[in-house]
Amino acid sequence: MISSLHGVVLHTTPDQVVLDVGGVGFAVAVPPDVAHTATVGERLLLHTSLIVREDALSLYGFAERSELEVFGLLISVTGVGPKSALGVLAHLTVDQIAEAVTGEDDAPFRRVSGIGPKTAKLIVLQLAGKVRPIGLAPKTAAGTEKDIVSQVAAALVGLGWSEKVAAEAAAQTAAEATVAEQASVALLLRRTLALLGPAQGGQPRG
Repeated sequence: MISSLHGVVLHTTPDQVVLDVGGVGFAVAVPPDVAHTATVGERLLLHTSLIVREDALSLYGFAERSELEVFGLLISVTGVGPKSALGVLAHLTVDQIAEAVTGEDDAPFRRVSGIGPKTAKLIVLQLAGKVRPIGLAPKTAAGTEKDIVSQVAAALVGLGWSEKVAAEAAAQTAAEATVAEQASVALLLRRTLALLGPAQGGQPRG
């Protein structure tokens, strides 16, 4: 079982990262926020799940171990395959999933492509008692939170937004985010991207 990979990024696509680990290139399916922040030539740690099928071996990777754990729970639900589970984690944070399950609200899952009403209800039923919000940890120190906001803004600039838009969006998202999101660059970036919409590659900077 391959539970994690730590290597140099060789290539990225909107939904995949190729990591060089000891001279071997591993293609790993990842959520969009991981693909957006992965930089070719830099090292990256992914928490992974190896899915074995008769005709293929597929790796799915996440920046946070909590996402990997929820991924494992999602694929245990009847009717939810690895791609659908990845789709859920591409649209919802671990906290949002836990809050929906705890509140017996299947609406967030129905908004995910590939998840129908019946499957959404099954996710809520079968994950009940198995997930809970992780945003109950102590508040992030102000200095650390500011640094995370700066990193998110820098990532947005790299994706094509102007520095002004990036800084304002990152700060606005941080103010509305959960404690868990405020403590994670990946989670806060995901929420900010959801706020901004599709990347504005052609948008002027400054």
